[in-house]
Amino acid sequence: MFVSRKYIHELLAYKIEGLIVLSHALSSRELAAYDIPVVTIERESEFVCGISTDNYMGGVQAASLLMKNECDILFHINAVFPQNVPAYQRIRGFEDTCVQEKSRYHIIQRDMGESYSATQEQIREIFTEIEEGYPDLKKGIFLANDTYANIFLKLVIQKYGGLPKEYRLIGFDDSPIASESIVPITTIGQQIDKLVQNAMELLVLQMEEQKKRAPKPLEKPLHRQIAPILVRRETTD
Repeated sequence: MFVSRKYIHELLAYKIEGLIVLSHALSSRELAAYDIPVVTIERESEFVCGISTDNYMGGVQAASLLMKNECDILFHINAVFPQNVPAYQRIRGFEDTCVQEKSRYHIIQRDMGESYSATQEQIREIFTEIEEGYPDLKKGIFLANDTYANIFLKLVIQKYGGLPKEYRLIGFDDSPIASESIVPITTIGQQIDKLVQNAMELLVLQMEEQKKRAPKPLEKPLHRQIAPILVRRETTD
């Protein structure tokens, strides 16, 4: 967090006109206190303008597809983080859909560590728990991102030599790792171009207002959500 503040102070020394922030390190309250136009992307943004994917809808899409795949039980695997982070809505969308459709489900949140190897070990433990706890059920796994999904898929393939009918997997982001995996991964895609475009629009809107002789601050921060896109590949039917 000290590093993030140091960088921002250095930027402010150059008289920058605005900031687009992706870091979780500083709260939106602290960012608002710098008194320059700020837009966050996929971050907590109570006190500043923000852009995010409609993460809730992404969770709904994932749960709905796994149900259509006739899975006996659905899992969502994610890290532990505050509920005010936009990505938390993936959990809510998934859970609400399971409850509404009376589908059996389980949400697994763990500290995934600070390195790839630590994350890999945590997901290995989760995979073992699922294997031992639900051996005779068709399992639908919705993972928080494509990296998690790829790690989980590798564990399945290492054990079974391929993706068996007992598993269906969905990731999130539509990052290159999803399409390039040994079995291409179904995922919930973020429209990065629209996220960036809307972030720039909100930033410019604030910057142009500040240039006026009598600028009028926004009555409240503006927030926009961009629809996710379900990208079907080989880890679902």
